[in-house]
Order: sequence, then C-alpha cells, then structure tokens
Amino acid sequence: QVQLVESGGGLVQAGASLRLSCAASERTSSTVAMAWFRQALGQEREFVAAISGIGSIQTYADSVKGRFTISRDDAKNTVYLQMNSLKPEDTAVYYCAAAQQMYAGPRVEAYNYWGQGTQVTVSS
Repeated sequence: QVQLVESGGGLVQAGASLRLSCAASERTSSTVAMAWFRQALGQEREFVAAISGIGSIQTYADSVKGRFTISRDDAKNTVYLQMNSLKPEDTAVYYCAAAQQMYAGPRVEAYNYWGQGTQVTVSS
C-alpha cells in the first residue's frame, strides 16, 4: 500500500508561483506512474499533469500547459508540481496520485493510490 502526502499549498495572489510536493511512503520506481489532479469546490476531479516512470513522458491539461511543470525525484520518492503564473481559476484542492504501471495518463480511474490533498487558493 503506497501512501502519498502532499504539501506546499497555500494562499497566493494571481501571477505568483507555488511548488507542490508529494512524498511517497515507498520507493517510486521507474514502473510507478505519478500524476496531479485537482478538484474545485462543487466540481469533479480533473487531470492536471502526469509523468511516466523515469520521467520520459509528461502530459498536461490544456488549461495548465506552459505554466505548470511536473517532475519526479525517485531518489527522494517525491513528485513535484511547479505552478507559475497562477490564476484564480487554478483554485482547488490538488491531489497526488500513483499507479503501478509505466504510464497511466489523464484518467482518474487509472490510479490506485491517492493523497489527502492540499489546498491552493489564488486571489485576484
């Protein structure tokens, strides 16, 4: 059972940056795909970014492309989400997810393990 713990959320103004971290309880090997999703109040959970094992493939939702960057450090069992040029519409609870396969893509159903979430609030 992989446990994931997110950190780094907070309240910022539009245009600011934040870096989210997700620490895994077990080794995040090259066969563990990782991703970030988010859920705004009253909305469904939506895909933000995904990264394959080794990190050779990164994919992003159109709404964050060019502003967010997903990366991983398997030596630290950690995945990151660097968020730049934040907008009020980025306000949501951000969740880290893991799947025991090389790459899992943007589908919520593909991920087996989830963190508890970290709140990101962007004021205008």
